[in-house]
Amino acid sequence: MKTLFTILAIVLTSNIWAQAPNFDDLKILYADANYEKLVKEADSYINNDKTSKEIPPYFYAAKGLYKISLSGTDDERFKNAYKDAVGFLGKGLSYDKKYNDGAYAQEEQEFVALFQMSLVEMIENEVSINSWKKAYSWGIKYQKIAGDLTGVYFMEGASKFFDADKTSARDFWKKAEVELAKIESIDSWSEADKKMLKMGVLYSAKALKDSRQVDKAKELLGKVSQWFEDDDYWKEKYDEIVNS
Repeated sequence: MKTLFTILAIVLTSNIWAQAPNFDDLKILYADANYEKLVKEADSYINNDKTSKEIPPYFYAAKGLYKISLSGTDDERFKNAYKDAVGFLGKGLSYDKKYNDGAYAQEEQEFVALFQMSLVEMIENEVSINSWKKAYSWGIKYQKIAGDLTGVYFMEGASKFFDADKTSARDFWKKAEVELAKIESIDSWSEADKKMLKMGVLYSAKALKDSRQVDKAKELLGKVSQWFEDDDYWKEKYDEIVNS
């Protein structure tokens, strides 16, 4: 009997130690705005075999790096803070979807939405100055954190077209069309994904018009118009493409 109790005690103790940590240290560091130490601590969990697939450290690393990218730092290790944040968030979202049915992303929905939108605005800024290579590069990064890829595929197609790579543009547009055909509603999408779809379709339609494929441009716009018909920017750009 004594041996049985001893075995049970060992099993229970092992289970306790096997449980994932609660990462209170990361929560406290974030609350204290100690972002550089937060990233270092999160990274120590990520590089530990026992916790390398735990989800919270990736999100906390991304949150810390995002904050550092806004405030700046003299530490050379954080010179690419924003780009590194994309990588950590992308990996966290991937693990969350694979092992946790996306539950942690729901808890962090506000941050995910904020970060997504910041990256869409990066792309929008590059497009506004015809910096298509950079727009494409940021688009590749957006793929890692997007809830839906349709809009970014359209945007990458447009970026390649205006960067004189029409073969790649067609390839991206084909992928975008496949994804678009699957969509029944965008009501549950993040605002960033909606904006990316709107931008991607509008610039893709402009590219088609510029290549004298006006009917195809109109057809593309018609496929998504029901989702943006109350959007003033959409109506303005739609009119420019269809009626000018």
